[in-house]
Amino acid sequence: METKNVDLASLRIDRSSQGVTGRSRKFQWLRRIAFWTVVIGALAGVLLLLRDFLDPPIEVQIATATLTSPAQANAVLTASGYVVARRKAAVASKGTGTLVFLGVEEGDKVKQGQVIARLDDSDVAASLQRARENLRVAEADLNDAKQSLERQRVLLARDMVARSEYDIAEARYKRVIAGIDAAKFAVNEAEVAVNNTRIVAPFDGTVLKKNADVGEIVAPLAGAASSKAAVVTIADMSSLEVEADVSEANITRVVPDQACEIRLDAYPDRRYQGYVTKIVPTADRAKATVLVKIKFKNYDDRVLPEMGAKIAFLAPGLDESPARAKSLLTIPVAAVASRNGRQVVFQVKDDRATELPVVLGERMGNLVEIKEGLKEGDKLIGKIDKKLRAGSKVSIKSK
Repeated sequence: METKNVDLASLRIDRSSQGVTGRSRKFQWLRRIAFWTVVIGALAGVLLLLRDFLDPPIEVQIATATLTSPAQANAVLTASGYVVARRKAAVASKGTGTLVFLGVEEGDKVKQGQVIARLDDSDVAASLQRARENLRVAEADLNDAKQSLERQRVLLARDMVARSEYDIAEARYKRVIAGIDAAKFAVNEAEVAVNNTRIVAPFDGTVLKKNADVGEIVAPLAGAASSKAAVVTIADMSSLEVEADVSEANITRVVPDQACEIRLDAYPDRRYQGYVTKIVPTADRAKATVLVKIKFKNYDDRVLPEMGAKIAFLAPGLDESPARAKSLLTIPVAAVASRNGRQVVFQVKDDRATELPVVLGERMGNLVEIKEGLKEGDKLIGKIDKKLRAGSKVSIKSK
C-alpha cells in the first residue's frame, strides 16, 4: 500500500517552539502583575497625600481631669508659697570652745531652758573657782576691818586716838566692802562664762537641723572656716503659717482676714482652711510681687516647714461650707460636647480623636464635674472644635 511509504517523521509535533512560547507568556504575566502592583501602590500614595492635603489634622490642646474643691472653683485668686514657722531659731553659743556634748537629733522635741549641748568648760570653770576663792579672802578681811573700825570709834570717843587713826580704819573697812562687791561681780561674770558653755532651747519646739557634731569648734560668729556658729535649728511647730508671693497686679484682690484654702504639694488631696493675717507693706522689685502671710485655722503633723503649698483666696463673704465639701473630679466646660443626644469628651489615640461618653454633674465656673466616664489624671482634648468627630485626625498643639 501507499501508506507504507508515508514519512511518519513529518507527522511528529515540534514541542521545542511551544515550550519557548509558554515561558514567554508566563514572563509577560509576571511583568504585568508587577507593573499594576507599582501603579496601584503609587495611586494609593497619591490618594493618601491628597487626603492629608484636603483633610489636614485639627490642632487641639490637651486638658487633664483633676480633683477640684468648690472653694478652688470659686476662688478669686490662686498663688503658690511655702510653709514657714513664725518662731524659728538657729541656736548658737555665746562662748567659743569644743563641743563635748550634743543631746538632740533631728525631729526631737525640746522644752524651753533644756540643755541641748555643752562646750568644754575647763578653762572658765577654773576662772569661776578662782573668783570664788577671791571672794572668800575679801569676806575674811571684812570681819577684821569691821572690828578695827569699831575699836577706833570707841577710842576716838574717849579722845584716846587721833582722828587720823579712825579715818584710816574707816577707809580700810570701805575698801574691804568694795573688794567684796568686786569679788561678787567677778564670781557672777565667771558663772555667766560657764553658763555660756551650756546651749539651751530658747522656746518649746522641734529640732529641724543639726548643724554641728561633737568634737567641732563652736564660735559665736564662726570666724574660722572650721568653726560652726549654730549648733541646731529649732522651730515652734505650733506657729506654722504659709508665705505666698502675690503679683502686684492682683494684690487688690487680697484683704486682711480673707478666707483661704491651702493645699500642700505633698498631699494634694488634703485641704486646710486658713485666713490672711498680714500683707507685708512692701514689694519685691525683682519679682514684682507682694508677700502675703496666711495662718492655718488648724493643721496636723503632716504639715512641715518648707513644704510647697497652693493657696486659693476665696471671695469675701463666701460661706465656708463649700470649702469643707469633698473635692470633685472636674474638666473644662469647653472639653464637653453633645453628640447624638449624649455628653461626650474626646481623647487622642494614634493621632485620632476617639469619643468617650461621660455623665456630668454640677458646674463650677469654667469647670464641670464628671460623675462617670473619667478618672483623675485622664488626658482629653481641652476644647472641642465643631469639626471634631470620632476618627478625626488631630495634632496636639504645643504650649
